[in-house]
Order: sequence, then C-alpha cells, then structure tokens
Amino acid sequence: MFEYGLMPPLMFAAMVVFLLIGFPVAFTLAAVGLAFGAIGVASAQFDASFLGALPLRFHSIVTNDLLLSIPFFTLMGAILDRCRLAEDLLEGVGKLFGGIPGGVAYAVILVGAVLGAITGTVAASVVAMGVISLPVMARYGYDMRLATGVIAASGTITQLIPPSLVLIVLADQLGRSVGDMYLGAIGPSILQIVAFLAYIALLSVLKPGAMPPLPEEARSGPKWKMVRQVLWGMIPAGGLIILVLGTILAGLATPTESGAMGAVGAVILAAINRRLSRALLWQACASTMRITAMVLFILMGSTIFTLVFHGMDGGHWVEHLLVGLPGGQLGFLLFVAAFIFVLAFFLDFFEIAFILVPILVPVAKTLGIDLVWFGVLLCTVMQTSFMHPPFGVALFYIRGIAPPSVKSSDIYLGAIPWIVLQLLVVVVVALWPGVVSYWISEDVKLDQKTLDRKLDEIKLETYD
Repeated sequence: MFEYGLMPPLMFAAMVVFLLIGFPVAFTLAAVGLAFGAIGVASAQFDASFLGALPLRFHSIVTNDLLLSIPFFTLMGAILDRCRLAEDLLEGVGKLFGGIPGGVAYAVILVGAVLGAITGTVAASVVAMGVISLPVMARYGYDMRLATGVIAASGTITQLIPPSLVLIVLADQLGRSVGDMYLGAIGPSILQIVAFLAYIALLSVLKPGAMPPLPEEARSGPKWKMVRQVLWGMIPAGGLIILVLGTILAGLATPTESGAMGAVGAVILAAINRRLSRALLWQACASTMRITAMVLFILMGSTIFTLVFHGMDGGHWVEHLLVGLPGGQLGFLLFVAAFIFVLAFFLDFFEIAFILVPILVPVAKTLGIDLVWFGVLLCTVMQTSFMHPPFGVALFYIRGIAPPSVKSSDIYLGAIPWIVLQLLVVVVVALWPGVVSYWISEDVKLDQKTLDRKLDEIKLETYD
C-alpha cells in the first residue's frame, strides 16, 4: 500500500477528515493541496515546478466553453421553477390518472421525468410536486411513507435525465462530449422511470389501501378540459426539450449554445403563462450566480488538490490499489459504486465529481472501461445522495413543506424502497453496458475538450 510513499494516503485522509468536520469544500481542497505541496517540497517528495502549471489550469477553467453551459441550464431551471410549470402539469395529469389506485403517484413520477428533462434541478421538482401532491395524498388516505418517498424519488430522476448538470460536469471531468453522455443516459433514465412505475403498479395490487383512487369530486370537471390543461403544459415543455436536447444530439449546437437557447425559451414560457416579472428574473439570476460561483470555486480547489496529489504519485497509488481488485472491470465498477454510495452520505455530486473522478479516470482507462459508460454509472450512483437518510437533500425539502402531522421517520423510511430501486438500476448498468452504449453512434468523433486537455499536457511536458 505504501509503495508510493505515505504522502498520497495521508493527503487523501486529511481531505476526508476536514470535509467531515464541515469546512467549506473549495477551501478545504485548496488548503490541503497547498499544505501538502509545501510539506512535499520541504521533504523532497514533491517537485515545486508542478505548481507553475496552476495559472494555466485556472485559465483553462474560466475559459472553458463547456462549463459556461452550467449557468445557462441553471438559469433555465430557476425560471421554470418560479413560473409554476410543474404545478400546472401535475394538476392536470393527477386528475387524469386519479381514478385508478396510485393515480397521483403515477402522475408524480411522470411529471417528475418531464420536469427533469427541462430543468435538471432537484429542488424545483421536489418542492413543486410536494406542495401540490402531498396535501392531496394526505387528504385522500395515501400512506405517508409511500407519498413522501415517491415525491423524493421523482425529484432525483432529474439528476440522470438530460440535460442534467451532473452529466455536464462528468463530461468535463472525463473528457467526453456532453452529447455522448446525454445519449448514454437515455437507457438508464428510461429503465429507472419504468422501475418506479412498476413498483407503484405492484403496490397498487398488493396494497391498494395504501394508495386509493381519488373520489369523483376531486376529479371534477370535464375530461377534455383536463386534457387541454395537460397539453397546454406538455406541448411547450416538449418544444423546449426538443430545442435544448435535440440541437445537442443532432450536432446543431454546443451545450453552451443549447443552454442559452433553453434559458431564452424558459423566459418565453414564463411570459406565455403571464408569470414573467422583474422579481422572478432577479431571483432566478441570483440563484444562478450562487450555484455558478460555488461550482467554479470547488473546481479551482479540486484542481490544486489533484495537481499536488498526482505530483506525489497519488494517481499511481490509487491505480495500484484498484487495478488488482478481483473481478477485473466489473469488480472495479462495483467497488467504485459502493464507495461513492457511502461518500454520497456526506458529499454532494459536485464535490464527488471534482474530487474523485479525476483520480479514478486513469484506473478506468487502464482497465479498458469506456468512459461514457463509467460516467453514466457514476451519475446513476450519485443521484442516490439526494435520498440518503438522514442527510438526503430531497428529504430535507420534503420535511420543509410537509405538515407537522407527517413524521420525519415516515419520510426517512419511505425513501428506502426507492433507494433500492435506484441501486438495482446501478447493478443493471454495471452488468450490461449496452444499456448505455445502445443509443451512442459508433462513429469516432474528435472531442474538443479532450484535444484541449492533450494540448495542455504537451505544454506542461515541454515546460517541465
């Protein structure tokens, strides 16, 4: 274990300790990296010339066109969250399906999938659907564990369905195109939605009393009026999905250009629904600025950490530990999935992506693992971080909007079956890579991100 010295494991352990204590992630990564860099220089275990590459790396971060798509997609989601598109969709779909056992639960899952495809934000989905559907479920006798669990699970779907921010970040860290990551995520997304719907269907047969159909008075109104309400929400939403995802997948626009069009489309949708206001735009822009600043600071801190870590042969240390795992590719994938599942109790997906993925990528390449498959698998695992009791963010959102009569224990216990379903999808993705690769063209494409990274490596080698 210590063939490559004590510094890499000590550095990794120090990072974990400070993160568990609760220090800000960005500053923890930068401080640990610089501190161990200084110790390494003093003990002749680290070449100080590596630090000369930091300005170039910082410059590549702030000039990265791909990362520019993050504020655009975030702004799009923030605007759509505040124009209450989810409420309109959920009300109409809920009434259409309300006459069958579990009808509201079906509606929550389906609307969560649609909302995930146009916003990509967990908070927007969970809060919007919880405010509308949780009182209805409580009023008409739904089991509260089922009700809170399905709302939380439907919100986390957004992390796997394109245009998920997780997939954009992973594409950047893996050096793969966002389009391929989006195509790779289509199969697991469909699989997860089907698994959720199948679970509700099974429960409606085994425990119909836990999810009774809504009475007639709750579904009052002409049926065609309900259909029009659904179409009024679905058609503009579908148009925005085609605009955002279709242009990327067809190669007509970059993720940044597509995100910009999506943000403009969100403004137009808000205006069509007569909910566009200066206050809405201000709140959406403020939320976007906070998230973007957080991402950039975490990325800069992780850059310092990984530069020093690799300069101390940390990459070879990790490779030495993981390449020899029993089971080859599958053993490595299952170990990484389990490891990230545990870390997700304490870290969010941005932190995991920026800290661990750069360390794990060389090992995946050594084992011959396709990086798109690897990235989609990581995304599938990381979405469980929003559901983990007791720190899952989605559970906190539900606790915030649920009435005092709903017990916290019901919220936590209600999440467990959905976490199991998510983990089953992880296993399927690990065992059958075709679930990811089926939608991806076999044509070899030159990825500009990979090309830029290789050019930077050549510059660094020349500099050294």
